[in-house]
Amino acid sequence: MSAGPSPFVRVLAALAVLLLTGVAAAREPVVLTHVHGLTFGADGKRLYVSSHHGLAVFEAGRWSAAPGPQHDLMGFTATHDRFYSSGHPAPGTGLPNPFGLIRSDDGGKTWQLLGLQGEGDFHLLATGYGSNAVYVFNHEPNSRMSSIGIYYTLDDGRTWTRATAVGLREEVLAIAVHPEDPKTVAVGTRSGVFLSEDSGEHFRRVRQGQPLALFFDLDGRHLWFGGHDGAPTLQRMDLEGGGLGRATLPPLEADAVAYIAQNPVRRDEYAIATFKRSIFLSRDGGKTWLALARLGRTSGF
Repeated sequence: MSAGPSPFVRVLAALAVLLLTGVAAAREPVVLTHVHGLTFGADGKRLYVSSHHGLAVFEAGRWSAAPGPQHDLMGFTATHDRFYSSGHPAPGTGLPNPFGLIRSDDGGKTWQLLGLQGEGDFHLLATGYGSNAVYVFNHEPNSRMSSIGIYYTLDDGRTWTRATAVGLREEVLAIAVHPEDPKTVAVGTRSGVFLSEDSGEHFRRVRQGQPLALFFDLDGRHLWFGGHDGAPTLQRMDLEGGGLGRATLPPLEADAVAYIAQNPVRRDEYAIATFKRSIFLSRDGGKTWLALARLGRTSGF
């Protein structure tokens, strides 16, 4: 009777299975089922996209799923040294739902609960890149926020302050925070782009027309806003002089810009995500664009 394969042969066979399984998993395309946020990593090498099933990462010309639990991260954004988000936990993790405010210091591998767990789901959440200031629009009262409105924290959610928001008469639809000055915040409503320089106590309108996306350049001197005026638009305003520039967008059919990000290392490099889950990259300040994903597909388009 044959003794069967030797232990050495069995080990080689097991290794072969593992290697083949790993190659198959690596080649399985990443699908963006939703897009809830967009940012570059601090080293400028990775572009992170928050989707319904965790973070997708574009690096060195390839897409992959980020390590860590596949949380449904809403309001996902980044500062120079960490990620912030809200949203809902991945199935089986046993974490409270919704998340309230959470933070990751390791690229989304692990997340720290900062408060309002089981109470707050902040779809509109923005951070100051260099200040770590966090602003949210709260849609319903909770134990820390007594009413609907704009709130901010400068200490990772230990204390929250409600902005009086004098000058705003409509629902907030978009929000962005200055990269260095925690008191400067921009919001969008149906009637325009509004700017505050006193932590949201008072707002003045700086542009008419509803913005769909807002983003402060990392130099702190310009504000981007995406919109739709018969066709999708992407404009960049000089905060000092008020001058306006317009980026040339790639062809977008019944679509518009939902998120904007800037590479902190190569400042002429920008990324945009659209409402239909397409991702584009520009290396020349928004003049030309390379498609990284179309309609949620990251390969084969």
